[in-house]
Amino acid sequence: MYDEFGRQVFGKPKTGEALKAGKALMAKGKVDLSALDAKVEELCAKILLTFPDCTTKTLEELRKPKLETWNRNKEDSRAWLALNMMTEARAGFTAFNEGPKDDREIDFVKLRQALARNESWVGPLHDAIQPKAKKTA
Repeated sequence: MYDEFGRQVFGKPKTGEALKAGKALMAKGKVDLSALDAKVEELCAKILLTFPDCTTKTLEELRKPKLETWNRNKEDSRAWLALNMMTEARAGFTAFNEGPKDDREIDFVKLRQALARNESWVGPLHDAIQPKAKKTA
């Protein structure tokens, strides 16, 4: 089952007494992270008792395939990242950070229509596709 935005939905939202009961149950829940904390401390202690330069070398070797891929593709990747951070990513991050909790997505239809009209990202487009713009329209 999918919602109107194409996101997968599992079941229907609870309402009324069922919602209150669910919230009460969730409030009782507790996650015990002590086992995870102990393992993290154990790993940190192991790393602490090793030669620092050897640990650095190991990490560098693990990162080498990623670095080699980056070096082969960095010119176009850098340009794409810069462009994306000024357009789609910027719009998405703004919507997530500033949008209301129940609506953190830009207006994708409005965006595609604006781009089809050859509107520029420079100017009012960024603000026009934000969730807060839907509320005021």
